[in-house]
Amino acid sequence: MVAAGVLGAIAMALFLGAYWSKRRFGLLGLALTAGATVSTIWSYNAGLVIASTGLIPDATIANAVTLSIIVLLPAAVLLFHGYRYKTAIGRAIGSFLFTVLALAFLIEPISYALPFDGVGADIYALFMEYREAIISVGVVVAVADLFFTKPVALRDRKK
Repeated sequence: MVAAGVLGAIAMALFLGAYWSKRRFGLLGLALTAGATVSTIWSYNAGLVIASTGLIPDATIANAVTLSIIVLLPAAVLLFHGYRYKTAIGRAIGSFLFTVLALAFLIEPISYALPFDGVGADIYALFMEYREAIISVGVVVAVADLFFTKPVALRDRKK
């Protein structure tokens, strides 16, 4: 039950961060993909560095936290820059897509630190079963969103 609460809190924070920033899903989704790629490259070394500092005494939890931060860091930086949604419906859809894609990338590192049981185990099994499909569709939708985004200069010229 604790794992389900933690996943819910992470999902709520991701959704609200993307919703309040009004940023488009395309750039945020590709930033998540970049963070996930870098986290696989740095996984072993980054966990060792954080564990050696002593901030997090358990090496497994330190590795999970480090990987999660590396995955989210590029998207967190881009929450302050980039194209914005104009409508609340677009913001809600983009935020939902960002949250689902981020959870698909984060579910494996989080599983290192949290014991999944009950509802949490069901959520974990669901995400692990459809993880590759969620990531594949999410990246394709993110790229498509970038194609449909018009630069500000072009949008103003047409008016």
